[in-house]
Amino acid sequence: MWSSLPFDLLANIFSFLSPDSLARARSACKHWHECIDTCPLNTEPIPSQCHPSWFIALPLRAHKLCFAHNPILDNWHKLSLEFLPDLVKPIATVGSLLFLRSISSVVLQLILCNPFTTQFRYLPWPNIIRTNPAVGVVIQNTSQDSQIPDFKVYVAGGMSMAPQGGTTYESKLEMYDSRNDSWQIVGSLPVEFAVRLTVWTHNESVYSNGTLYWITSARAFSVMGFDVDSNNCRELQVPMADRLEFAALTSRNGRLTIVGGVCGEDACVWECRDGDMWVLVEKVPNELGRKLVGGSNGSWINTKCAWNNEVMCLYKELGNGMVVRRERKEKNKWEWVWIDGCSSIRGKRVHNLPIKGLLLQPSLAPFASKSNYTL
Repeated sequence: MWSSLPFDLLANIFSFLSPDSLARARSACKHWHECIDTCPLNTEPIPSQCHPSWFIALPLRAHKLCFAHNPILDNWHKLSLEFLPDLVKPIATVGSLLFLRSISSVVLQLILCNPFTTQFRYLPWPNIIRTNPAVGVVIQNTSQDSQIPDFKVYVAGGMSMAPQGGTTYESKLEMYDSRNDSWQIVGSLPVEFAVRLTVWTHNESVYSNGTLYWITSARAFSVMGFDVDSNNCRELQVPMADRLEFAALTSRNGRLTIVGGVCGEDACVWECRDGDMWVLVEKVPNELGRKLVGGSNGSWINTKCAWNNEVMCLYKELGNGMVVRRERKEKNKWEWVWIDGCSSIRGKRVHNLPIKGLLLQPSLAPFASKSNYTL
């Protein structure tokens, strides 16, 4: 019966499969292979609860590959990025796509790509050519599950050409809107903010209650916020800012959240409440924290965090393993678990590499659901 189903019905069923299941279905028989390759899959939004997010690890050094952890089967895959013309660094995820910046170019150039289908697209060049700015992403239709949601990209700080020659810290803030595929100047920053966003800020950002936040990369840590509607800037203090060995911004239940750790102590999770007050809400279980840092006196330095609404991962290098906070939907509660790192794939040893991790719900559908993204 399954081999005789019409393509449109079969494609609708295939649309509900996770990428690994879809890949296995593709190799089951000639009929299914032809259906998946030739018949457009259903692009209607499917609840994100159907498929948990995968952890995507990109080496920090210049490698054209990435590694993906399947949380259902608890195994790792290696994906080639040779299809990309440039070497890249990760910034964020946009729907089921990776949002990257080229490191083959000195000035800012941004790329969207699907590592599972090898599709990619360059975003248009910004109006201001700048180097080393902070980049923030705001997803517009957060209530929907789609492969490519509407999104905005904010670029702040960085160095640009000065009118008299040479370079200067760029104070103008520029925004890309995916709905019209164009950039516009939307505000300006105080010079001191532009300097700090250029020198001391990673690309990671968090959007919460109308404000885009970045955390400085130098101790003592601090948080800089930009209200996207009023164009106002503000600075927030970080709890235990001068003692934390690492600090990362996340969001929890829509609230701005910080996770950070001190040598010889548990990592903690703080939420920002009314009046910009930080409240300790949780600690990483002691035994899992020790396993990640290498003992009771281990250092949290070089720890990083990947997160979304369903998962938070604390990790260091590819082979070291991860401490993961995830939701158990059948019990409607959260739990902390350990995930082994990637040391081998199909019996072949994998070198331990410094990585940057992102959480993504993979898709094998082409990103042609909007004309702006048709390749």
